[in-house]
Amino acid sequence: MSRIGLIISLWTLVVTCMYSQGKVRGVCWVAEDSITNINFEPLINNNVDWISQTPFAWMGEYDEPSVKFDGDRKRRNWGGSDYGLIYTAQMAKSCGVKTILKPHIWMSTRSGKWRSDIEMNSPHEWDLWFNDYEAMILHYAAVAEEGEMEALCIGTELLIPSTEHTDRWRIIIKKIRKVYHGQLTYAANFYKEYDNIEFWDDLDFIGIQAYFPLTKKKSPTKKELVKAWKRPMKKMAKLSRRFNKPIVFTEIGYKNTADAAIEPWIWPSNVDEEKLEISDSVQATCYEALFEALWDADWFGGVYIWKWFHGGHRFTFEDYWAHREERRKQRMGDEYRPGMGVRFSPQGKAAERVMAHWFSKARS
Repeated sequence: MSRIGLIISLWTLVVTCMYSQGKVRGVCWVAEDSITNINFEPLINNNVDWISQTPFAWMGEYDEPSVKFDGDRKRRNWGGSDYGLIYTAQMAKSCGVKTILKPHIWMSTRSGKWRSDIEMNSPHEWDLWFNDYEAMILHYAAVAEEGEMEALCIGTELLIPSTEHTDRWRIIIKKIRKVYHGQLTYAANFYKEYDNIEFWDDLDFIGIQAYFPLTKKKSPTKKELVKAWKRPMKKMAKLSRRFNKPIVFTEIGYKNTADAAIEPWIWPSNVDEEKLEISDSVQATCYEALFEALWDADWFGGVYIWKWFHGGHRFTFEDYWAHREERRKQRMGDEYRPGMGVRFSPQGKAAERVMAHWFSKARS
């Protein structure tokens, strides 16, 4: 056998081992009120077998060398507290659903900056920032271990910290491994970040926040979107081969709008109402193209769909959303306007059926 043939054979063996347990069929769980196992029935019915849970840490400004967190979350929602995270993971496990814990940093600044813009002004400030960050992520590593969660994401969309401070991350990863014994990943932004990270070899799989722009026009066809996926897929396949790691989309989502595939990362509240065009069918088409293009790729490890509302004790999504809108009306008073109906969640729309169909394929 030639050297190239041997390399290909070894890579095929590696990939086969990677996916012996099947692909991730996940959703991004919205932490809110307390839950029962009834809240997991819609997931099971849709063939979902992973959830991501997202506790938050806080920074005031993008260049402030301080990261704060409150594991007890007494002033926050139940589902984001340490207790709520562990309870949810254990409840999920009892229903056959695995958990990845995926902490995010939330910045209170109104300057237009976000976590990918984090940048300190001196080596000393970087030391302070990383010391705080390490304390935070080691705390959540302990939470993930106590809750027997199957995976932990060590960071999310931290462009400058992740690409310019590789050695610090390697140190943090070693410390996490002493506390937590499940799978580790990092959730890199699709733009500039994921292919510039050098510590993927210390992790178990590559995570990407996969809001790739796929078109410049409204209402694209599935064929057009499948074709558009070829360029990022080529790049991702190369990265997967380089590090011998599968790639999982730690987040991907599409709004139910005609322009959903143009800039998928745009938050619904930032949509220009005058240009708004609701389209459940375009959202479904985006998901059809995603699965058709990527699901059978040997290097592709699965997805977490943004996002999933469990509804608390309101066991139907319709009841939950009506209650949510009523709370919004009470909070906003005279400034209240009915919701535009723009949502990332596939729940109750054609996209949910697309997700369920593809998640039913090749189950482990």
